[in-house]
Amino acid sequence: MKGLQAGRTGLEGAHAAGRLVSPVRAKPTRPQVRRVYAALLDHYGPQQWWPTASEDPEAQRFEICLGAILTQNTSWTGAAAALANLRGAGATTPEAILALPHDVLAGLVRPSGHFNVKARKLQAFCEAVMFEAGGSLDALLEGDAAEVRARLLEIWGIGPETADAITLYAARKPTFVVDAYAYRLFERLGIPPGPRRYDVYREFLLSVIGPDVWALNEWHALIVRHGQQTCRRSAPRCEACPLARRCDFARATAAVA
Repeated sequence: MKGLQAGRTGLEGAHAAGRLVSPVRAKPTRPQVRRVYAALLDHYGPQQWWPTASEDPEAQRFEICLGAILTQNTSWTGAAAALANLRGAGATTPEAILALPHDVLAGLVRPSGHFNVKARKLQAFCEAVMFEAGGSLDALLEGDAAEVRARLLEIWGIGPETADAITLYAARKPTFVVDAYAYRLFERLGIPPGPRRYDVYREFLLSVIGPDVWALNEWHALIVRHGQQTCRRSAPRCEACPLARRCDFARATAAVA
């Protein structure tokens, strides 16, 4: 009884943490990963974020970059409100943003949270466009995916997730955006590709999915939709999950309940 209770307590602790800690196991196979994708696509339908970015005017791609920075550590709702404020102030070009005093820019992006830091990040990104890329966003995003990603990572305030988001959605180059939703999904399913490290997940998923930008776009968007709507950190909706039958976390949660 004591051993059973200890196991139950550990399982409940994993449930509270939002993931199920599984024994070390082999990486998921391509068929396993493809079945996850097929189930998510069938359940939620195509998402396709900014599918025409490569054909849109440079101003559209610049807004995608701003959104990728503003959505750091916050919801898209807050980032979208901050973007709306920038549009309302006419601050939708690198020149216009750099012309704003820091406190004014911070006030405009306040809805995105961490507004003083994010104002600095926007300024640093705009300085890179203006002074390192000759004022051309397209020049900053020129080259293959590895070149673009490396260039973005040199900008203050741009980490791997933001760099990959800009590379995939604004530059339309093949990369995978790893976020908390991706970690949660694969850990709960019981098929993590390895330890919870950004490059481990990114490199594995790129190797499985391949360089198809459309598929990479859809994959990330579906994972975000699933994490927000169903596979939530707290109060996950396992009863409505299209992956419940193959999910370690859903089965364990049902057993504990």
